[in-house]
Amino acid sequence: MKQIIKLRGRNLEFGKKTFVMGILNVTPDSFSDGGFFYSLETAVNHAKNLIDDGADVIDIGAESTRPNFTPISAEEEISRLEKIIPAVKKFCVPISVDTYKPKVAAVALELGAEIINDINGLADEEMIDVAEKFNAPVIAMHNRKFGGNVIDDIKNFFRQTLRRYKNSAQIIFDVGIGFNKTQEENLTVLRNLRDLKFVDCVEIPLLLGVSRKSVIGYATGLEVDDRDEATGAVCVLAIAQGVDIVRVHNVKMISKMCKMTDVLTRQKFSADK
Repeated sequence: MKQIIKLRGRNLEFGKKTFVMGILNVTPDSFSDGGFFYSLETAVNHAKNLIDDGADVIDIGAESTRPNFTPISAEEEISRLEKIIPAVKKFCVPISVDTYKPKVAAVALELGAEIINDINGLADEEMIDVAEKFNAPVIAMHNRKFGGNVIDDIKNFFRQTLRRYKNSAQIIFDVGIGFNKTQEENLTVLRNLRDLKFVDCVEIPLLLGVSRKSVIGYATGLEVDDRDEATGAVCVLAIAQGVDIVRVHNVKMISKMCKMTDVLTRQKFSADK
């Protein structure tokens, strides 16, 4: 079945290909690239490079949500976004805003972002109001415990969120690797993504954000700056299990891996191509 997320004047149609979301952190303290793209010039240049490398969506985050992060005010977050979003919008690629604050989400959508990426999974009723006002797609992350094993826990979150959000056709779910899970639970989720693709016979658009995360270090012993190949391996397995979007730092490498995996898992290949 085709799953279509409606954007402003265009759609994301899942099933035919994997969409690659390029990470643009305009923060001084993100776990992998904090401070690298903090200025307007470096951020815009990096966005262009991500797009040239194959990014289908640019995910802009102005507040680090790494473990033990220091929260910032909505006003500070907005000040980091207000010049960058319009500048990146000129590249004509969909922008998602990585925020859990309704006020920030509303301003970002007014500035030209098209998708809300909410690590708190629409827990805030005000965020639901913002999303519905703008008819914006929402990436809702599993980030809280419901009880039971982690797979059932995530399914229960998906189920409850679909009931709470009227425009459920505009929801993409993030399984929340690294959020409110032990490392063993993270690995269990990665091994069983296929079990999360359907909830009560409803097909779920899935996003995976595992790029350079600590679970990779836990499993392999690799340091943060040496985890791209391992990230790619996880993405390949995830695509084979039905994941629709991968959120990554190294778009150039992983977009190539996605293309080949799509040929093997989603597309009929013709020798005449």
